[in-house]
Amino acid sequence: MTGMQDFFGRAAAAPDRVVLVMAETGKHHTAGEVARSALHMAQWLHAQGLQPGERFAVVLENRVEILALALAARQAGLYAAVLSTHLMPAEVAYIVQDCGARLVVASRKTLPQLAELLAAHPMPCWTVDEATPQAASLPAALHAQQALQRPPADFADRPLGRDLLYSSGTTGRPKGVLKPLQPSHLRGQTDPDALATGRIMGMDEHTVYLSPAPLYHAAPLRYTLRVLELGGQAVIMERFDAETALALIARHRVTHSQWVPTMFGRLLKLPEDVRQRYDLSSHRLAIHAAAPCPVPVKHAMLDWWGDILMEYYAGSEGCGTTMISSPEWRLRPGSVGRPTTGQLHIVDDAGQELPAGEIGQVYFSGGGQFSYLNDAEKTRQAINEHGWITYGDIGHVDAEGYLFLSDRRADLILSGGVNLYPREIEDALMRHPDVQEVAVVGVPHADFGEQPLAAVVLRPGAAGSLETARAIAAQAAEVLARMKLPQRMVFVDTLPRLETGKLLRRKLKERFRDEPQAGFALHHS
Repeated sequence: MTGMQDFFGRAAAAPDRVVLVMAETGKHHTAGEVARSALHMAQWLHAQGLQPGERFAVVLENRVEILALALAARQAGLYAAVLSTHLMPAEVAYIVQDCGARLVVASRKTLPQLAELLAAHPMPCWTVDEATPQAASLPAALHAQQALQRPPADFADRPLGRDLLYSSGTTGRPKGVLKPLQPSHLRGQTDPDALATGRIMGMDEHTVYLSPAPLYHAAPLRYTLRVLELGGQAVIMERFDAETALALIARHRVTHSQWVPTMFGRLLKLPEDVRQRYDLSSHRLAIHAAAPCPVPVKHAMLDWWGDILMEYYAGSEGCGTTMISSPEWRLRPGSVGRPTTGQLHIVDDAGQELPAGEIGQVYFSGGGQFSYLNDAEKTRQAINEHGWITYGDIGHVDAEGYLFLSDRRADLILSGGVNLYPREIEDALMRHPDVQEVAVVGVPHADFGEQPLAAVVLRPGAAGSLETARAIAAQAAEVLARMKLPQRMVFVDTLPRLETGKLLRRKLKERFRDEPQAGFALHHS
């Protein structure tokens, strides 16, 4: 029965089925082609001397090789450390060394990012394009290996490999999230994570999945691999463009997709006639995560696409997941849902579990296990005395057990001994029609230790004046206690974000730490 086969079993049964489409070039890749490429790569990795559980690094833009290498790692029982193409050369050098990668695979485009690594720590480096003085050609190596016609290594007793992803490092240095490898007896069967995704998201062999995001992020990589595992087809965008994404949904009759809130923002900025130009009727489920979606943005997307949005909250660590459908969200705007894996616990600073409505640190029990690579202390900090695990976020649950996130623990503002939650203040400031985006950070204050400062991106046409600043604050004061109101407001063109849409508060904090008097003073009477 094909239902229980893994990707390789399905590919052997139907090799000519198109499973990947590259959006920009329109190039189609069949299951047989991708499987052959992955199996050759698995043999090549073995020939390089990599043993089960060892690591190799991948620094590639969105192209088919990134998926073939992830499948090869699975086959050969290895960890593929997939790195962002936006990292600085020093960060690449740090991660490749930190994870103990035995070799690194790059492309003509990403090789410059390896300059620092290769200068300080020469190691085997391969490129998926033609050879350069720094890197040997992987296609040439695979070709040479096949020409030798050696009997292939038998991987039957090896565990199944997986990705090794590094946290984005919004605070401190990025950390590798090491998940245990799956046992060898699961070989040839559909991956349990893929089966769970298929069940929850309604994915199967008829799924056409649009992946508009970089594949080095956890969700795009894992979801794309799960779609392949379930026998579906993935359409991969090399880079995100709002109108192109709509055109691809229409052209390929896309059924499922995955987004981050910044992409929704860009889609909503398209002129109405462009939005209406494309037939989106095949589109059944738009999954989104990575950063909290501003409530007005989500309302606008629901009004346009209908109740097909599915939001979830999770992390690379995989210790628990919550999920919320569109109808549920309409009843509880701002919630990220109830647990689909693990149980939720809201815990105070003393480690006591809090009742519904009380804000504390969000923990999961009964989810997946992980450790931070080479950082026992950070792993220990994420796990409490009950064995519950946290991503480091703060929030509360309502009476029905729906989770509402407030903030990252590290983002709390401690003002005059009172905990202020930036998210709560931001939601209040967003009520004003002139506000497009806002971020609140704590800046130094002689008396209170810290005070909240709001960095506001205005809608086009709004004036960045003291009057506007006061009007925004006055509207927020209708729902916020006086001590929570920002003391200063700065108008900015953009907010610093990762490409996932995750706000880099650290960058704002650093900027305004040195200019705590920036912008307009708001004296609340």
